[in-house]
Amino acid sequence: MLSLSEMAVDVLTTSDGREKTAKSRRHAADWFAAREAGETPEIGRAVPPMQPSRPARPELLDPRQMPKRKPGTPQGRIAMLHAVAHIELNAVDLHWDIIARFSDIPMPVGYYDDWVKAADEESKHFNLMCDCLEDAGSHYGALPAHAGMWRAAEDTAEDFMGRLAVVPMVLEARGLDVTPGMIALFTKAGDRQAVAALETIYAEEVHHVAYGSKWFHFLCGRHEMDPKLAFHDLVGRYFHSSLKPPFNEEKRAEAGLPPDFYWPLT
Repeated sequence: MLSLSEMAVDVLTTSDGREKTAKSRRHAADWFAAREAGETPEIGRAVPPMQPSRPARPELLDPRQMPKRKPGTPQGRIAMLHAVAHIELNAVDLHWDIIARFSDIPMPVGYYDDWVKAADEESKHFNLMCDCLEDAGSHYGALPAHAGMWRAAEDTAEDFMGRLAVVPMVLEARGLDVTPGMIALFTKAGDRQAVAALETIYAEEVHHVAYGSKWFHFLCGRHEMDPKLAFHDLVGRYFHSSLKPPFNEEKRAEAGLPPDFYWPLT
């Protein structure tokens, strides 16, 4: 059996989205089968690529070059599904990357349980979005996508706490803010398949933000740091924008993010 870090690199070096997520789900199933049998597979060491392998399409554009589409139109809704698929595929890589990249830092086995579960769920989310796109006569790669998604991973490649602060606690928390509006839009359009997929994503993303918050607080305790001050410092250092309301305060609180963490950063 591969070590967990080798599993992570196997996913990160696979380019096709469906193949990447199939490997991700298979490795997650192997990990949890071993855990349920009372074993902890070796975490190991493996060097993840600075950028994960990606398919030739979609074409990646600077966020300012992304075409604007009206969300009330069928084409606009396809563009929205495509954007979510792209986010989910990046999330698969981000969760496997945090396992391999920081494998030299000793962490409790629960840390690995959480991120393997998150990577497995993001793989499911990507496939749900691809199914919706294909049902609408499109596919992942048919439209251009945002090139900035991996920047946070590159910026925090040598800062474990910075990675936890920026990826789950800022970028994924943003998903909690915007997904209810997307669900409302697809409900209005009568697209039950997309609504069901987005509701699944919304319910599970809360856990991913919570994993970030939990392990960030764990490391703050280990290093005797004030979590709120550390969070503000790291987000200021690595997140190249300000946080923008409105915030889904209820779901953020459920994920362990109190308002005094994010409101001062607006």
